Amino acid sequence: MRLKPEQLGGALKKNLAPVYLLSGDEPQQMAELADQIRQAARVAGFESREVFAAEANFNWQGLALSLNSYALFSDKKIVDLRLPTGAPGAEGAKVLQKYCESPAEDILLLISAGKIASASLKSKWLQSIEHKGIFIQVWPVAVDQMPAWLERRLEMKGLATDSEGLALLTSRLEGNLMAAAQEVEKLFVVYGPGRLNVQQLAEAVSDSARYGVFALADSIWSGDAGRLIKMLTALQDEGVAAPVVLWAITRDIRLLIAVKKALAGGQALDTVFRDQKIVFNRKTLLGKACKRLTLDDLNQSLLTCAAIDRRIKGRETGDAWELLLALCFDLVRDKAKASPAMLTEVFTRP
Repeated sequence: MRLKPEQLGGALKKNLAPVYLLSGDEPQQMAELADQIRQAARVAGFESREVFAAEANFNWQGLALSLNSYALFSDKKIVDLRLPTGAPGAEGAKVLQKYCESPAEDILLLISAGKIASASLKSKWLQSIEHKGIFIQVWPVAVDQMPAWLERRLEMKGLATDSEGLALLTSRLEGNLMAAAQEVEKLFVVYGPGRLNVQQLAEAVSDSARYGVFALADSIWSGDAGRLIKMLTALQDEGVAAPVVLWAITRDIRLLIAVKKALAGGQALDTVFRDQKIVFNRKTLLGKACKRLTLDDLNQSLLTCAAIDRRIKGRETGDAWELLLALCFDLVRDKAKASPAMLTEVFTRP
């Protein structure tokens, strides 16, 4: 059975499945879901726990032996398997598939995996887990989903705020779920359960937003000029190297050029996305960028990337970050979303 992360709590209250597979690359959510399962298992009498990390040269037969042996003193046990790559390989797939054919009653198998490739979603080992247990895919919380995520988090601690308060929290904490969880804990300690106003939140919550270079690229392709200013500024303030930012943007520009050329050759958009291995949660963003930008626009942007690279290496005078911002706005193609005051502030920062 497949569940969404928010459905796990209700499912655990009904009964425990013999196998759970969590997959994703958002560590805060992954850790909390695994903790929920382990806590429910302990309440049900699964007192002992064995942890396996399926890294290079992992001994899958050792795992198979653990799954087919009784727990010490007949206690129920949790077998906690970490699968960083999201793929068990041929040997691991056989072990997992065979175990799921007849899972032990005194064992709960919990698998925490990296993001599973779309091609593996129909594999026999994963389907066997879905048939006997529960499979949950974990995705990063998007900006428009953050207020709801924060509201649920506050409710868990007996806290509440209005839409303005949620907007403030989102602005300060988006992109960093770990910081968001810590800030909610701090709010509970400072104020106790109850309703919080914007002033209380502003005084208590740090500006803990952390933006990765990939999130910056996504804001460019979404066409959100105002947000990319904030993100680019945060990256610079946090000491992220300009070459890393440039690499992320250049990579996507080259990807879009390949997509545009394939479309010009008569291929369907879905086919091109599949061939380019573009994951589904980026298809909408890159699809919007394809409609907004021409092939000439993208090729011109590559020339700007080369100029930025020369500035970074000292082969050309000028501020590399300033030209990075100009490149972002060229790709957004909608400077009206960023006010002149915001632009002035960015370009005149010390």
